[in-house]
Amino acid sequence: MDEVLTIEQAATRIQMSERYVRRLVAERRIPFHKLGRCVRIKASDLAAHVEAGRVDTLSASEVWRDLGRAA
Repeated sequence: MDEVLTIEQAATRIQMSERYVRRLVAERRIPFHKLGRCVRIKASDLAAHVEAGRVDTLSASEVWRDLGRAA
């Protein structure tokens, strides 16, 4: 079974503030479960959110190519 985290645990896991995680929930940018008045986030959903924000590196030629388009 997937680990279920509180807002505080989720914030600690991704090294962000509780306010940031609460905003993700309020804006429905991350899946969550509501148990009564409590909000819980699956660890796999949190990991997927972090992975979705990943930006890959560029090679030097790609940087120069993109700079050429901006001019």
